Amino acid sequence: MQLTTIKCWAEEDRPREKLLLKGRAALTDAELLAIIIGSGSKDLTAVQLSREILGVAKNSYSKLAKMSVADLMQFKGIGEAKAIAIYAAMEIARRRSKDVRQDAPRIKSSSDAFKYLRSDLTDLEHEEFHALFLNRSNEVLASELISKGGMSGTVADGKIIFHRALQLKCSAMILAHNHPSGQLKPSESDLQLTKSLVAFGKHIDLQILDHLIFSDNNYFSFADEGLIP
Repeated sequence: MQLTTIKCWAEEDRPREKLLLKGRAALTDAELLAIIIGSGSKDLTAVQLSREILGVAKNSYSKLAKMSVADLMQFKGIGEAKAIAIYAAMEIARRRSKDVRQDAPRIKSSSDAFKYLRSDLTDLEHEEFHALFLNRSNEVLASELISKGGMSGTVADGKIIFHRALQLKCSAMILAHNHPSGQLKPSESDLQLTKSLVAFGKHIDLQILDHLIFSDNNYFSFADEGLIP
């Protein structure tokens, strides 16, 4: 089979030229990805190879973002350099979503907390535990990663959480962790950890307002379900 390369296409159909002529919004997902990888394989153009990758990812950027460098290198024509370029582009997109956060936003509900932390706790293949530290007006003083684990769990150390809370002189906290499985129901260990942290917080007049469990597109709120004593 003789491959027709992108260079042989009409200029307006080449991804880079199309972007310059018509703007970024005119490009398909495959064409944007083709610009990132630069070239295709022996049998596929960059656009065709990009369509193949996106097809495996079910045309979902969230699923593409979960692919590791090793996963991406399974595609014929994607070597380490191209895989790293795709992986880096997904990380740039994740960080860009964090930039839209307003300075010192006020957290008024579990939905506000979910929106604020979503870019940190979605598209992960492992479990992470985060904490939002708030002032008396429920404005965010800091958002920090507390611990990182494997696919089945992570250990959140209360000493680390409260030590940081006292350093920041915060008045309240919201805890959050993700379940890579997508299962939102809290485990027995989730329930026990929350109960013990809430109890200790009351002793030092530091309120834990909520504990959220994240999947990629939804969340479970301990407060909304009446599980914050």
